[in-house]
Amino acid sequence: MLPKLMTMNFALALAALALSAHAAVAQSEKAGVEKLYVLNCGEGTAGDISRWTPGLNEGKTMDFVDTCYLIKHGKGWFLWDTGIADSVASMPNGLAPADPKAVTWRRPKTLQAQLEQLGLKPDDVKSMAVSHTHPDHTGNVELFPQAMLYVQKAEYDWPGANNEPRFKPSHPVELLAGDKDVFGDGSVTILSTPGHTPGHQSLLVKLPKTGAVVLSGDAVHFRDNWDNRRVPSMNANKELSTASMQKIADTLDKEKAQLWINHDKAQRDSQKMAPEFYD
Repeated sequence: MLPKLMTMNFALALAALALSAHAAVAQSEKAGVEKLYVLNCGEGTAGDISRWTPGLNEGKTMDFVDTCYLIKHGKGWFLWDTGIADSVASMPNGLAPADPKAVTWRRPKTLQAQLEQLGLKPDDVKSMAVSHTHPDHTGNVELFPQAMLYVQKAEYDWPGANNEPRFKPSHPVELLAGDKDVFGDGSVTILSTPGHTPGHQSLLVKLPKTGAVVLSGDAVHFRDNWDNRRVPSMNANKELSTASMQKIADTLDKEKAQLWINHDKAQRDSQKMAPEFYD
């Protein structure tokens, strides 16, 4: 009788363990986005903002910021944009642009140091995406050589300087042709928003308490441009830029979402920065 009872108890214990493991997996899969960290990925000054506002603001300077976003999802860490290269942190006068009207960038904090502050190593980031391939967004892509990179095929195939590829061919990549539900649960969705560059993309993130947020990339650079639907002179395609701003506006309405503009200093100054987070 005793061995039979012990066998039954053992079987019950195994069943309980299996149910517990199944519940843990199910909970993890349903967790969606748990946290979003806003990271300082550069600070700078634009020499002449008329290049972003054609016909206006001739000769006016403006402070810019550069922002990256780290998302903790139930299925792993996801990084959106990688900012100015960490190496710029060691340049006392910052990184000056070839065009004096553009932005002189500084890097007060490295991306790697901000990850370390959160107790993370680059290897902990399993997937990533960049809004587009300008260097203030791709400066640290190769800090994460094993992370799956989501990028629009139109951007990936767009020739760089001297026809160089825009990413290392060895970097794991999933080429997109439109929107992408990253985790398959609707919580993190890449939105195809071409115009600034041929394969520019933005990101819709649904947070449990904060609600929905659209990360603009460079579909818009600062609030005044958004309010007036201005298209910078350096954009690849004006019509696509305007259509992408409308797509973002429609998404904001549908999802009752906030628009977080990557380079807008006034907005970022009002936000919680890592190690604080949004949930």
